[in-house]
Amino acid sequence: MARTLTLQYGINGAFITRRWEEPEQWMRLTRECGYRVHEFCGDVLDPFFSGDREYQVRTARAVRAAAEKYGVHITDIYTGVATHRFHGLSHSDPSCRQRMKQWIYDCMDLALEMGTDRIGGHWDAFSVEVLSGPRRHQEAFRRICATFRELAVVGKRKGIAAIYNEQMYIPSEIPWRIEQAETFLAEVNRDAEGCPVYLTVDSGHQAGQAYGLGEPDTDYAAWIRRFAPVAEIIHVQQTTPEASHHWPFTEACNARGHVRLECVLEAIEQGHRDWQDNPLSALMAPVNRTFLIAELIPGSAKPEQAVLEELRISADYLRRLVPETGLTLSVP
Repeated sequence: MARTLTLQYGINGAFITRRWEEPEQWMRLTRECGYRVHEFCGDVLDPFFSGDREYQVRTARAVRAAAEKYGVHITDIYTGVATHRFHGLSHSDPSCRQRMKQWIYDCMDLALEMGTDRIGGHWDAFSVEVLSGPRRHQEAFRRICATFRELAVVGKRKGIAAIYNEQMYIPSEIPWRIEQAETFLAEVNRDAEGCPVYLTVDSGHQAGQAYGLGEPDTDYAAWIRRFAPVAEIIHVQQTTPEASHHWPFTEACNARGHVRLECVLEAIEQGHRDWQDNPLSALMAPVNRTFLIAELIPGSAKPEQAVLEELRISADYLRRLVPETGLTLSVP
């Protein structure tokens, strides 16, 4: 029996950081640049660094009101750069792990105030010391899986409907290989008592060649084919195979980069058609909607008007194949 998959495109709020500080501006610019969907960036409202709790809650509620005013859907809160600066959930000291868990729990509360029930991103990096030996590496991996199961239970209790873990491209930030991603999802979601934990695939996160990454792990289409059925969020960016540039989809960047929206959509559809043969199908239900989130991260020296123009051009590019109101696919 056929099922329905809805695809929509949107923008990640990384373009806002260190530029605009008012929620009204955040949502107005999102809509004016051609996006009805916004993935909120944790660097814009950080649970630890952005004022006190009263300010954070008040701002989250202002985001919700502004999103409703401009007709913007907030998909989730996604981590920005801040949490990537720490070992976090992978730290060998439990106090550091607990501190990052508290960041996540506080972020869950802000997400709910903002009007979304999903959070995602990356909160850990294995240290060189941990990676140096198989025993410590395996212990850290098992601990990460157990931690995500705990996060999912707490999240479900709070009202969170899903947590996303992002696929990365270096050994310290897992999962960075297709096989490892499958193992992670299976361990976290098997007989789960919490909310689902999904994978976020990024079209530029296959750039670990310097660490020995090879085919099929260096193929963004292969990642999407395998994990689209368990990805409510797929990050799209223009880039070259050996880097994660987070370029916009302008004519100049498209000429230099290798990411093609047609290939992304074909891989998504094929992944859903092959779902019954996917080993994860025995453990997880397939998603019924996926947001293609343009994760465009402009350089600090780029003027604001140039940033906004690149966002508009990228929205035009995405709209060539995905209508602004969404695309519905019928898959077996």
